Amino acid sequence: MKDNFNKMDMKEKLSLLWIFAMFNYTYADILTLMDSSVLKEIISGTVGGMELTQGFLFVASFLMILPIFMIVLSRILPYKNNRRVNIIAGIIKTLAVFGSTFVGTPAAYYMLFGAIEIATTSYIVWISWKWKE
Repeated sequence: MKDNFNKMDMKEKLSLLWIFAMFNYTYADILTLMDSSVLKEIISGTVGGMELTQGFLFVASFLMILPIFMIVLSRILPYKNNRRVNIIAGIIKTLAVFGSTFVGTPAAYYMLFGAIEIATTSYIVWISWKWKE
């Protein structure tokens, strides 16, 4: 299995990793909506002491749109731009997920998803950094 992944074209590999990350982001958010204590905070408009303003939601939207775009951009951008964009997007998402673990008291399921997401985006940065044309 590892051999198949290593033989994969880099553009295909990066796109696959972004898809994997997106599923983790999505399911972490879905499970969060099933957590009654967090859901009550969301309904009140304040989560972990942070107010859910339109500005906050706009930034959160950008953070979720970024990996969706990366699924496609990883496949279509030329080498030089592809490498740069994957490094930048991977760093942004790694820092965002890491930072989110300090909002309130994250549940065990959230920490599990966060660890997987951080590992995935860190790996994206690492393989993009090492990528030679």
